[in-house]
Amino acid sequence: MTSATHTPSTAPRRAVLSDSGYQAFVILRVGFTVAPILFGLDKFANLLVDWPAYLAPWIDDVVPGSAQAAMYAVGVIEIVAGLAVALAPRFGGWLVAGWLAGIIVNLLTVPGYYDIALRDFGLLLGAVALARLAQRYHGERRPH
Repeated sequence: MTSATHTPSTAPRRAVLSDSGYQAFVILRVGFTVAPILFGLDKFANLLVDWPAYLAPWIDDVVPGSAQAAMYAVGVIEIVAGLAVALAPRFGGWLVAGWLAGIIVNLLTVPGYYDIALRDFGLLLGAVALARLAQRYHGERRPH
């Protein structure tokens, strides 16, 4: 016998929503969807910061065009990475982690940006955690 508040269809949903691992997965998924998309869009507007200043000179020498043109490409990649997290977090988490690794390498070769490289390493760890949690929770409606 089931009560009106604990029907078979709502009980598993409530269990999932109360699972702290699932909550962590949702928080990371939303964060790693929204942040890359917003930062990617800002590469076209430079409202938050002058993004070309973060590009290492050696990378600017290697890529064709200006540093701002490179930031346009970076913006597109970041938007795609955010969408990948939204649609396929098991893949998107690893994509964002790899992208952050590239950003870290770039920042470690520009004097004065070591603090940002360290922050991005923390974000990389969060993206790896997202990818691992997605292995368990993406597509699941019940906790294991």
